[in-house]
Amino acid sequence: MEIVKVLLKQLVQTSATNKFPAKYAPKSTIQFLDKVKRGELKLIPPMPVPPGFRGKIAYDREKCTGCRLCIKICPTRAIEFIPEEKKVKVFVARCCFCAQCSDICPVGALSMTDEFLLSSYDKYADELVVKG
Repeated sequence: MEIVKVLLKQLVQTSATNKFPAKYAPKSTIQFLDKVKRGELKLIPPMPVPPGFRGKIAYDREKCTGCRLCIKICPTRAIEFIPEEKKVKVFVARCCFCAQCSDICPVGALSMTDEFLLSSYDKYADELVVKG
């Protein structure tokens, strides 16, 4: 009898799922986004990210001292050292968003943002390589 109560309750509850980017999944995401750019369709905005969300890495090049602790701690080897500049480069396509690099950075040069729309056909696209 308890299961019937639960089922009836779920039938009248509103969905907890965010309908981003559209109410129904488009047949072609590329065509959908093209129509959004032309103003033919509206994009349903995503829900706000929760506090402590670990999105795309931000890198403050000026703060970086080149200590390489982030490179040593990175489990996916997403961070590479640029010897001639004594700075780092982060490949977001390799990142697992664990935030260990930002936690270990002694000067706070690395931090996690709330940016999560990171799709691209090219894993080396400018928006997926963070150089600061």
